[in-house]
Amino acid sequence: MQNTASVLHRVVGSPVARRDTDRQSPAVSWHDSLPTLTGKLVTLRELVAADGSALLPLVTAPEVARFLSPPPQSLERFAGFIESTLRERRAGRYAAFAIVPHGSNTAVGLVQVRQIEPGFRTAEWGIALGSEWWGRGLFQDVGELLLTFAFETLGVQRLEARVAARNARGNGAVEKLGGVAEGLLRSSLQVADGTRLDQVLWSWLADEWRHRRTATEALPWVH
Repeated sequence: MQNTASVLHRVVGSPVARRDTDRQSPAVSWHDSLPTLTGKLVTLRELVAADGSALLPLVTAPEVARFLSPPPQSLERFAGFIESTLRERRAGRYAAFAIVPHGSNTAVGLVQVRQIEPGFRTAEWGIALGSEWWGRGLFQDVGELLLTFAFETLGVQRLEARVAARNARGNGAVEKLGGVAEGLLRSSLQVADGTRLDQVLWSWLADEWRHRRTATEALPWVH
């Protein structure tokens, strides 16, 4: 299981992000429209209303939903969820992408990032991926794209993820992305059947991420 548990949280408003005058803003305004992010295996694009019919059966499947906060249970509610993501993006608080494998036009999952601290200095991300696509490298590809977007476009300084402690595969995937496990959040996630689960709190720091990326790019090519 590779889903981080926070992805389908209820989108709620928080204070509108205040721009820093002493920090450079990204050249492209993601508030108006999210960029399309292209990786080795997937493309990330903004969610659209038509994605609901493809995503609803994926995120409500028992093997996926068991480690998620309760997802929308109908197309109408899923459409409402997508509309709320667009409102929050326009307010500068939230971004949600559809995960589309190369060679397809159909979303097979979604990934989100939301601000915790005003100005996106601290943020949280999560992902839900259809079970047919587990173990095929998509999580790693999506994660690298999302971290790059968070640190380079949003200006995040600290990025967090919460993964159900029972989700061994998900925790392993997050660790592979360079996340640092900071502790256990006891009984912090309630899933659809009412059960409460412990979660592992993971984090990435901007400076550490940049150092890791520079070190990876500097590795010699092996023939």
